This record gives sequence, structure tokens and C-alpha cells, in this order.
Amino acid sequence: MAPPSRPNLTGFDIRKLAAASSPSSLKSLKDPWHRMEEWRYTGPFTRWNRFKGAFPGLGIATVAFTFYCGFEYFFLKDKHHDEGHGAAEHH
Repeated sequence: MAPPSRPNLTGFDIRKLAAASSPSSLKSLKDPWHRMEEWRYTGPFTRWNRFKGAFPGLGIATVAFTFYCGFEYFFLKDKHHDEGHGAAEHH
């Protein structure tokens, strides 16, 4: 008895790939350049990966700036802010 088949977690179907990449498939017959252009939208060239590469240091810069603002707020308070100023001294 064969073991039960498990669902593919990645959603990749090798049979669909083989059918689409064969030279006699309908998609290839309608657009002969389709197979040649597929690489532009897969792997490192997906829309999300291109967006991530547009701002390479934004993530770490945001974290560093947030850390600095928190450090300044909690540890670098101005100790002389309200000393010696009375209402009469302000014009």
C-alpha cells in the first residue's frame, strides 16, 4: 500500500511547469517570448525583492534612530531646564 500523499506546502507543481514549458503548450504557441521572459518575475526579481533592494539601509537606520531617540529621552535629560527661571524674568 502506498503512503498517503501530502499536500505540497510551497504550491509548486512540477507537472504544471512541465506542461507550460513544453514547446507545444498553448501559452508558448501564443507568445513565443513568454518562456524567455519568465526569469524577470521570479526569484530575486520578484516585485517584493526589487522593492526591498530599493532601500537597502532603511530597516537598520529606522531601528538605530528609534534606539537613539529612546536613549536621548530616558538618559540625556536636560537637568537645567527649569532652574532659576521665574515668571518675572521672562519678558
